[in-house]
Amino acid sequence: MTDVATPVESSVQSAAAPSPFPPIADYAFLSNCHTGALVAPDGAIDWLCAPAFDSPSVFGSLLDRQAGFWRFGPFGINHPSARMYEPGTNVLVTTWKTPSGWIVVRDALTMGPPDHEDEVTPHTRPPADDDGDHMLVRTVECIDGEVEVELVCEPAFDYGRTPAEWSLVDGSRHAADAAGAGQTIRLVTDLAMGVEENRARARHTLRAGERAYCALSWAEGLRAPQDVDAADARIAATTRFWRAWLGRARIPDHLWRDPLQRSALAIKGLTYMPTGATIAALTTSLPETPGGERNWDYRYTWMRDTTFTLQALHWLNLDWEADEFMQFVADLEPTEDGSLQIMYGIDGRRDLTETTRDELSGYAGARPVRIGNGAFDQRQNDVFGAVLDSILLHTRRSARLPRRLWPIVEKQAECATNVWRQPDQGIWEARGAPQHYVSSKLMCWVALDRAAALGHIRGDPDKAAAWSETAEEIRADILEHGVSEKGVLKQHYETDALDASVLLAAIFDFLPPTDERLRATVQAIASDLTENGFVLRYRTDETDDGLSGKEGTFLICSFWLVSGLAIVGELQQARDLMERLLRLASPLGLYAEEFDAETGRHLGNFPQAFSHLALMEAAALIIVPELLALS
Repeated sequence: MTDVATPVESSVQSAAAPSPFPPIADYAFLSNCHTGALVAPDGAIDWLCAPAFDSPSVFGSLLDRQAGFWRFGPFGINHPSARMYEPGTNVLVTTWKTPSGWIVVRDALTMGPPDHEDEVTPHTRPPADDDGDHMLVRTVECIDGEVEVELVCEPAFDYGRTPAEWSLVDGSRHAADAAGAGQTIRLVTDLAMGVEENRARARHTLRAGERAYCALSWAEGLRAPQDVDAADARIAATTRFWRAWLGRARIPDHLWRDPLQRSALAIKGLTYMPTGATIAALTTSLPETPGGERNWDYRYTWMRDTTFTLQALHWLNLDWEADEFMQFVADLEPTEDGSLQIMYGIDGRRDLTETTRDELSGYAGARPVRIGNGAFDQRQNDVFGAVLDSILLHTRRSARLPRRLWPIVEKQAECATNVWRQPDQGIWEARGAPQHYVSSKLMCWVALDRAAALGHIRGDPDKAAAWSETAEEIRADILEHGVSEKGVLKQHYETDALDASVLLAAIFDFLPPTDERLRATVQAIASDLTENGFVLRYRTDETDDGLSGKEGTFLICSFWLVSGLAIVGELQQARDLMERLLRLASPLGLYAEEFDAETGRHLGNFPQAFSHLALMEAAALIIVPELLALS
């Protein structure tokens, strides 16, 4: 008789399961405001897309351990003694202790004054005084004893599909070109390199006081520093850029000054300088569910981020960046009905067709790996409110309404008027059936409310009155159909389930802070939509989002709860949660999209702009009353 094996149900993967992939929060983030890189604790660049944030990866070990990396550090030692940013910068400093000595490595996607027109990533915005150099520069100095330093560079172009073909430049062992998938990059170093099939490698022993460098260039003419002094100068110029930029920001003298500064640097680092766009995150397909399918490409600009971006930039007194972002929005091509899409490419392109790279293992087995985002053409009715709230914020700040923005106001108000009664996919881009999501209708109310205010500013009282009337109609509909018997705003009209997106009712002044429905909503989310005190978007077993698997708690939602608590007057409860959230930051002060409360691991794409934007907003709602009380 043959035994028949009983199928074993696969267990849920832990976010802390043993894995060759470093924890997401252990990565360091570098940026030149054209692209970004992630540096693993062992000194390897595991993620770099060149020349732009949304270009195919050159190093993709973040998503498959064979998809390319570039390590520069001590031979045989993988765990550094300390890692930090140069204060006030996105320049990484890593200190290593080995059995025989100490070294310090500095890494930067370098920036400096441009001396010619950028042909690698052409600008639609006015060039700034400093711009990206299109190179990643790494230096090392031995500060004690002696240390054997290793350089291993193994690009794999087009998300790991094409191994590099190397060739030494002019027969020199100090410069080599790597080519593949129609792209060529140049590695230069003062170490003597050898080419081993699809990688370049070098080893050299440094003694106390000695320095070395390497640099990877995709700039015009593949220019790069030719000696260690030039490499140091590039990093020094980059340090000056970041500190000068941060010096223009208005950061309050407060206990939370450091996380605010790091958040500001992260948001600036996620800005695409050629167009003024801001990407949602540096990465694609880092999992929201360990080992699961909730993996998305976030290297694009979401319209719903606009208002949070504008709020943060204006609060920090960074008006230039705010204006650049608004000009990007003004340049966008609308859809056939005149509405703006929910997201665009960083160059303004509309088509973000989603594909999968099934040959990649995915981060810790999370598949599929997605390139593009299939939600780009979804109907999400919150987009109109985000855009018009942004325009109102910007108009009030600059005390003028640019002529090119008024047609956008009229069209988005018209679109919101036409669609607010219709179901949509909601703010979370659910891939289930459309519903009458409360947050979508709330944002349509925001659209008409802000349009009415802009109409008064422009001097068009008739339009302002019509838009205000529609706004009140939407408010009445929400309060009739979108409030449960417990007096709590719910996810959509056909359920009593909770959804963290209704916290926007507090943030966008839909109801006054004293309204019992608002207070009840905030407290219901705090008590019934949390894990260990941190907020879920919604409960996946109560929501048809078209996907399987459980999510972690969403950091933006937890920061929204801080804001909601502060707005309804629960300042101590808000402060307590804020302190807990600040302790969740990565060792370098960064946040991913989600937090797994059971294991303490970050989940989702990294670093996540929305998390940092919500942090700044929540901090402001607590800090400003504190400072006013002291004045």
